[in-house]
Amino acid sequence: MNALFAFALGMALWVSNAAAAETSPTLDHVTPDLSDTASLQRGVALFTNYCMGCHSMEYARYKRVADDLDIPVSLYQENLIFTGARVGDLMENAMDRKQAAAWFGAPPPDLTLEARLRGASWIYSYLRGFYQDDSRPFGVNNAVFPNVSMPHALVGLQGLCAEKPRQGQAGEPLCTRYAAEGTLSPADYDQAIYDLTNFLAYSADPIRPERERLGLFVLLFMGVFIVFAYLLNREYWKDVH
Repeated sequence: MNALFAFALGMALWVSNAAAAETSPTLDHVTPDLSDTASLQRGVALFTNYCMGCHSMEYARYKRVADDLDIPVSLYQENLIFTGARVGDLMENAMDRKQAAAWFGAPPPDLTLEARLRGASWIYSYLRGFYQDDSRPFGVNNAVFPNVSMPHALVGLQGLCAEKPRQGQAGEPLCTRYAAEGTLSPADYDQAIYDLTNFLAYSADPIRPERERLGLFVLLFMGVFIVFAYLLNREYWKDVH
């Protein structure tokens, strides 16, 4: 009976994993680099200009972002705060959630922790995954998030792919036919989306560089401590042995 139960459980797990694999989107994998300050600066500019009208970042503060990204506070306040908020405020927007639900079907999510929830590769692929679909309310669909309710906010930069993008195929162009042209070349758009993804990865874990730096010192301390602990232990036990 136990063997039969184990076999049935194993088959159920195998079927579940197979179904998940079939429905999982193909992603283009990227690795965030939180030490690339220039990329993060470009990323926050893109987020502020193209995303923040709908998406808030309620767990981040303007000044913390400015300090972490080496942007002078006066420059940040002059060029990246459009709502009259103070530089010490949280990065919220003025969109009414009820109106947003009526427009999009659901309020646009806060993006502070999106990179932790989805992963950087998912965000990068999603932002490159829009294509023309006249059956959808905004005329676009997404290869990573099918039947998405969000319009293609970056269509002016990327253009609009006339076919489903070919993601996860190294060396192949993402799109060969465009229904509308954008202002950026495919390579420049990919770099812009990497910068935006990099910033969202930073916002999800802004203390990560400091934590990794501190962790290195802790490991070095432990390495030195172990040497002295070993010598002390040997001194204590030398007469016993």
